[in-house]
Amino acid sequence: MSADASAAAAVPAPKVNPNAPTEETVLSVEHYTDRLFRFRITRPQSFRFRTGEFVMIGLPREDGKPLLRAYSIASPAWDEELEFYSIKVPDGPLTSRLQSIQPGDKVLLGKKPTGTLVLDALTPGKRLYMFSTGTGFAPFASPIRDPDTYERYDEVIVTHTCRDNGELAYSTNLVRDIANDPLVGEMSEGKLRLYTSCTRTPHPTMGRITTLIETGKLFEDLGVPKLDPATDRAMICGSMEMIQDVKALMIANGLTEGSNAAPAEFVIEKAFAG
Repeated sequence: MSADASAAAAVPAPKVNPNAPTEETVLSVEHYTDRLFRFRITRPQSFRFRTGEFVMIGLPREDGKPLLRAYSIASPAWDEELEFYSIKVPDGPLTSRLQSIQPGDKVLLGKKPTGTLVLDALTPGKRLYMFSTGTGFAPFASPIRDPDTYERYDEVIVTHTCRDNGELAYSTNLVRDIANDPLVGEMSEGKLRLYTSCTRTPHPTMGRITTLIETGKLFEDLGVPKLDPATDRAMICGSMEMIQDVKALMIANGLTEGSNAAPAEFVIEKAFAG
């Protein structure tokens, strides 16, 4: 071996960070309004997650370092691709760039999904509520496409409240398409219900979800009893204010907050709750 070869052999290989995000390919992008869009990316074979969890995704900065934010995984655990639902923020460090991605572009995907909006964080019950506002619907797009949800519950009620009608397109289209889904279509029949409301533009149901719960209109419209900790379970995701307000209503109705370590009657996503 030459001196040069010996020197080269002595140079240690660069360290590889096992937790560094992977680079994935954008497969499709769909824009709903000037504020909302969804996109799907490739899923590494080694990427495992529980339905309802979130993960860090992002893009590289100009200096090459990753710019990452927490995003709920909108696709179910069985899907061979990963789906995300995002808001567009014109001056947002990440979303201002992310909203311009096209099929074939690359995005960064973290390796450690986590979260509390999972079925295992709830104790067994009869009726599952998923209360959401805005892009808070994203984590619920996952369990409503998971057979396990319908095996555990007799009723699955998703509420989605937005300011404008156009912002309800993602949830409305998704729930409509589930009826024809080869995996969960039959299982969801007669169980899955979507309850939408708007706070700004005219809609059959107007008002904040907290008001609809407090007045009882939600339950009257659905033809179901008011919240009962013996039968009802709930997941909550939306703005920080909404999460805290709906959480207070759950507690006032006798439901106890759960977690991965101590399952109970309702859960919130602490990462998004401030």
